[in-house]
Amino acid sequence: MIITDQLTEGKTNLEVYCDTLMELASSDTTIIVVTSDSRGSGRLIPFAEKYPDQIVEVGIAEQNIVGVAAGLASTGKKVFVSSPGSFLSTRSLEQIKNDVAYSDYPVNLVGISSGISYGALGTTHHTLHDLAVLRAIHNITIVVPADNFETREAIKAAAASDIPFYIRFGKKKMPDLHSENDIFEIEKASTVLEGNDVAFIACGETVLPAVEAAKLLHDKGISARVLSMHTIKPLDTISILKAAADCKAVIVVEEHSINGGLGEACATVILEAGLQVPFKRMGIPDEDTVTGSQIEVFNHYGISASGLCYEAEKLLAKR
Repeated sequence: MIITDQLTEGKTNLEVYCDTLMELASSDTTIIVVTSDSRGSGRLIPFAEKYPDQIVEVGIAEQNIVGVAAGLASTGKKVFVSSPGSFLSTRSLEQIKNDVAYSDYPVNLVGISSGISYGALGTTHHTLHDLAVLRAIHNITIVVPADNFETREAIKAAAASDIPFYIRFGKKKMPDLHSENDIFEIEKASTVLEGNDVAFIACGETVLPAVEAAKLLHDKGISARVLSMHTIKPLDTISILKAAADCKAVIVVEEHSINGGLGEACATVILEAGLQVPFKRMGIPDEDTVTGSQIEVFNHYGISASGLCYEAEKLLAKR
């Protein structure tokens, strides 16, 4: 990608999720969507209208939705569970662990409206824990797409896979951060921008502020590498280590608690390899989270172009 002044706004990743499922379902009747009274918030109404026999409404019953999905998968269905990430990854954690991961059923768990997408609804509806708890469960692939391109490719990869997936989406419209010639691979980070002064390793909707910070740094003569670490598990350790070896500082950006998420995962990889590089986790600290829109909360915690630029310059000054 070339740094430009303006990025073209695309669809929400949830809209692309629905579009991709409809495309797949047009030639595959085994595609089944299971929702927890969330077809509207999950942008799945067009799917339900076109394929009414391929959607199951469970209601607000997250434990049941995972059990139903596992049962459908056991009969050969390709199941996509759509439920708010805040509830899917907590209320039904035991079912995810036992009915899906331990039982090895290829259920695709889609956490919608994740991160701080629900904004002013507050901590009860924030999803700042899901990556931490699911990273600790064996046999589940975790993907956090950054834009429409990664969303489309992630859904296709999940549909073609025979292992469990957890895919996390926010709610905002996302600009296209990739070119048409880019290749998406599970377990391999996408290089959004090249640079050798500071590396931003980000996932999901935090990739955009990392790109915007790279633009500010570029104007100051500082080159920034931006990696979209869309696959949280299994982790692309090669790209992490290369960034730590090539660059003078590493900043991990995530819409998640700084405890147990992508930042800690990257820190472990770098430390165990014996590399020494100035390092910073940018996420939500272990405190009572402020209330506000996603952008307001991001700005408060420095997950913005100016905030990330400031942290990069501070880390580089330590060299």
